[in-house]
Amino acid sequence: MSSPSSQSNTLETEIQFIKGVGPKRARALESLNIYTIKDLIYYFPRKYLDRTSLSLIGDISEEQEVNLVGRVKSVSLKRMKKGNFVTSTLADHTGSVRLMWFNAADYIHQSLKVGDLLTVHGKVAAYKGNPQIVHPEYDKLNANEISLTTGFIIPVYPLTDELKKSGLDNRNLRKIIYLALDSLNEVEDHFNENKRDEYDIESLNYSLRNIHYPKNFEVLEKSTYRLKFDEHFFLQMLLAKRKQQIKENKCEPIEFKTRSYNKIIDNLNFELTGSQKLTMREIVDDFLSQNPMNRMIQGDVGCGKTIVSILSAAIVVDNDYQVAIMAPTDLLAKQLYKNFKTHFKKIKIQCSLLTGSIKSHERKNVLADIKSGNTKIIIGTHALFQKDVQYKNLGFTVIDEQHRFGVNQRQKLLSKSVNPNLMAMTATPIPRTLAITYNGDMDISIIDELPKNRPEIHTSFIEKDNLSTAYNFIRDQIKEGGQTIIVYPLISESEKHDLSAAEESYHYLKKTIFPDQNIGLVHGKLDDEDKNNVMSRFMNGDINILVSTTVVEVGIDNPTANVILINNCERFGLSQMHQLRGRVGRGVLKSYCLLHSDSESPNTKDRLEILVKSRNGFEIADEDLKLRGPGEFFGEKQSGFIRFKIADLIEDGPIIRIARTKAFEIINKDANLSLEKNILIKEKFDDEYLDLFLKTTVN
Repeated sequence: MSSPSSQSNTLETEIQFIKGVGPKRARALESLNIYTIKDLIYYFPRKYLDRTSLSLIGDISEEQEVNLVGRVKSVSLKRMKKGNFVTSTLADHTGSVRLMWFNAADYIHQSLKVGDLLTVHGKVAAYKGNPQIVHPEYDKLNANEISLTTGFIIPVYPLTDELKKSGLDNRNLRKIIYLALDSLNEVEDHFNENKRDEYDIESLNYSLRNIHYPKNFEVLEKSTYRLKFDEHFFLQMLLAKRKQQIKENKCEPIEFKTRSYNKIIDNLNFELTGSQKLTMREIVDDFLSQNPMNRMIQGDVGCGKTIVSILSAAIVVDNDYQVAIMAPTDLLAKQLYKNFKTHFKKIKIQCSLLTGSIKSHERKNVLADIKSGNTKIIIGTHALFQKDVQYKNLGFTVIDEQHRFGVNQRQKLLSKSVNPNLMAMTATPIPRTLAITYNGDMDISIIDELPKNRPEIHTSFIEKDNLSTAYNFIRDQIKEGGQTIIVYPLISESEKHDLSAAEESYHYLKKTIFPDQNIGLVHGKLDDEDKNNVMSRFMNGDINILVSTTVVEVGIDNPTANVILINNCERFGLSQMHQLRGRVGRGVLKSYCLLHSDSESPNTKDRLEILVKSRNGFEIADEDLKLRGPGEFFGEKQSGFIRFKIADLIEDGPIIRIARTKAFEIINKDANLSLEKNILIKEKFDDEYLDLFLKTTVN
């Protein structure tokens, strides 16, 4: 890069003042929230091309990955019925090679001109005895730009249509970023030298420059590590500050009164597992503390989280507090209400159900009971935190299937509490890297044991043409007293299509396959009365076969349901199928999960093997994380969560754990980041993370 004398810009310099940008390109960059040099240099490459070694065209051979520099000698566009393609000849002083593109042929034909100097990367094949590269990556060069694109590791940036329309291809973007970096003095680091030595990271200045123009792969690795560490560190610091703030809040301890607790225990027809007992000890310790509980109960399908929440609620009501349990759907809320009511009715403690679908006169009575304190346990949906809901003394909040709620929704419910103890539960086993990122401000209890009496669910893959065999098996199981759930996936983002697939299959099965069976249909678009009627008939055994969309993923607890058939299983995530599988095997009947796919992809069966071999939801979740990414676990409700620029939750497990340790160490010693050694860290945090912190903390 040029000498310091040419450097005159700062990180806050507006993007339009960089040479080569101009108003049109500035507007295009602004569409990506790039307004300043700082924004630009934090726009990281999506991949890199290894141009550290160049080949002469005369030396290349078949199957070789090569980097070439040469002149375009010819370009031609061939028009065909099935699509156009472009051929070109690239030559240097040692020989020539044929280049060929089938995709974006018209664009490439317009772009390439005879005489253009190109860098080309691709795999060599043979065509009529001569070398050929199909779909090579290429960059146009001016003679004075060879030093930017050859002999180096070359960054490739994400390009939007907006950027392309403004004339910003990768070649131009690389040049602009090069000039921006060249115009800067050394970038100030928020970690001092002692911290960098302790964390074993490179300087920020070094890393920002070398993430864009690394001299070798070792330099690239070090720079990538530092910038990933930054993102994980500050996110963990946000979580540490949230946790610290919760600890600073004081609340009345909840005594471990055992009257209701022991009565419920005595009425159980099973013994708690070791995991359940340990979790209860952790919950009791939280209650006894002057700090409000902020605990995540994470467990596998069928591990018994509900009874843990029931026993916890029993302790709270004996201390004369109310308990609110929030579920994401009416169906699940009603199932939870049924479970809670069964246990608490025996000990004469009133439970109420509050959802958006209850009738107005019933709602009025429920609200009155909540306000007066007659109702001790309230189970519901989002309706629990609406303005007209007034609790007398809410002391404990339980959120089921917590990953379906956003942080703000949880805070709205907590704001109604006089003693804001929070317990969140999820039946989706979450890989540890995700748990300490998304739920890192919470204490985590893991229930990883299944009840001793829980029957094994035999899982098998049904080949494309063997669906009739599955239907015969279902018929035999019904004769033995079992029930079946048949699930159809979301075909597209349209619920209409989803509904159509389930309805069509329902009518086909009812008319053609199982005319002698009682079949029901349930989906998200049914009104509550019809949905409840179908589900009640299924639970009572009046329906043998339940055809459903994924609304049965949670909230079905039918001990005689022993077969689930998951259709088009290639469309589901592994964790979701594990959830669905958990809808059976809840009684004494031998249970089965049948996975059917019409896909001819050899990868489909390989992917499903982990479901066939394992019932461990955490193992399955780890595999799902690799295959589908974190969205499978948290979905759109967490869309307000931090979006990483370079960090990766899948690959960065070791970095996350180190970053978490270091961030929590600092906050535990200096919660307000007021010490002089932490001033620059505070400035970075306040600038980029404070708004998110304020939005997601309890006021």
